[in-house]
Amino acid sequence: MLLQRDYSWGRSRPARRGMMRRWRTFGFALVLLLAAGTSFAGGFRLPEAGVKAMGMGFAFTAQADDPSAIYFNPAGLTQLKGQNVMVGFTYVRENGGEFTGTTPVDNTTAIKSETQKSLNFFIPNAYYTRTTNSGNVSYGVGIFAPFGLGQEYNDRNTSIFRNQITKIDLQTIVVNPTIAFKVNEMLSVGFGIDWMYGKAELAKTPWNSALGGNLYNLDLEGDGDTWGYNFGLLLKPTENLRIGANYRSPFNLKIKDGDVDIQAINTTGVAALGGASVSTAFFGGATTFSTKGDATVAMPATFAIGAAYTMGRLTVAADADWTFWHSFSSLPITIKDTRPPVLVSTNTAKNWEDVVALRFGAEYRVTDPLALRAGFVYDPTPVPGPTMGPELPDATRLNYMVGAGYKFDRWTIDGAFMYIDKYDRTVNNQVTAAGTGFNGTWTGNAWLAGLDVGYRF
Repeated sequence: MLLQRDYSWGRSRPARRGMMRRWRTFGFALVLLLAAGTSFAGGFRLPEAGVKAMGMGFAFTAQADDPSAIYFNPAGLTQLKGQNVMVGFTYVRENGGEFTGTTPVDNTTAIKSETQKSLNFFIPNAYYTRTTNSGNVSYGVGIFAPFGLGQEYNDRNTSIFRNQITKIDLQTIVVNPTIAFKVNEMLSVGFGIDWMYGKAELAKTPWNSALGGNLYNLDLEGDGDTWGYNFGLLLKPTENLRIGANYRSPFNLKIKDGDVDIQAINTTGVAALGGASVSTAFFGGATTFSTKGDATVAMPATFAIGAAYTMGRLTVAADADWTFWHSFSSLPITIKDTRPPVLVSTNTAKNWEDVVALRFGAEYRVTDPLALRAGFVYDPTPVPGPTMGPELPDATRLNYMVGAGYKFDRWTIDGAFMYIDKYDRTVNNQVTAAGTGFNGTWTGNAWLAGLDVGYRF
């Protein structure tokens, strides 16, 4: 019966009904979050899984003292009491990056410039946790969006990058049930299973000067799911010092039988085709065509180790956070029906590199209810110059954060603001003879604002 008491399996029927009502309410909130949140995506790795953590520069592996511990370090769940629900979002304003340089499109070596569309999107998070009466076992479930990629150029028919990409949108959501054990007063461990659902959209306008310029507009859209896992540990060698470590496995998201739609097939006759058009020569005179396609997106494993130290009302924290981007070695896209020979599968080399981000944060508890926070992150880019593409013209970033939290009765509210200052990124070593690539300089920045609301039963 001890096992039943700890896990609430021995509750009376009214208590169980109350528990089910709370679960249904929580589940409905999650559905609303997914409906809104998965309409947007941006970046590639998205650590914005908790607003308190964001206010502390994501130096949260050893802190891990709110429900977002499910993401940052599941062992931290043993620090929570009772039942907790937390929901929130981070609003992202990605100011359109600007490129100045050369691309092979339009048969010119002149310096050109292009500005991406500015994007606005939301990153959701939602958590439920419970610590058993014994205090030695905690469990819960989290929903968050750990990866996403979004870029769009202003005109798909004239963009200087249209031969490579005019729009890309990768959306992911992870459901992460988790359990944690308090081994003793010094050590806790936690484990979780991750189910990921992902949706991808890609658009481009292939260009070939010999075949009359723009060939057609291509749109590929599909979805898929995959599994992963995570585990963490939390060590408290002294009353004031905490040390944490957290590992999250890679994901290999396979998009099967996605929809490939071909529109605006070129109907202008060209000499290279004996006066025929692309439409006549390859598509039987049609101006639209549909088929299926596959794509695979490799998302990296991550590992973080950190420490947090409390001195009276002040807590300072630091993390080293590894992202093992070597798994993103290529981006394969397979077109199922290649009878029109101008529809080609691609396997674009990426060869991204592993990186270590350095995260620093602090929290000062002004009063028992009110806390002020600040953070800083040095986030190096994993993208090498020779394989950088217009789908993610990345650069090393300096991230600056401030935040605050307030507790009243059983409620908590946390807010944070982050400014991302990207280094200017210059690439002068890409091979453009094949009709892809670019050489020039990118600039850009972004800012984020987050809000989480929590309740303890």
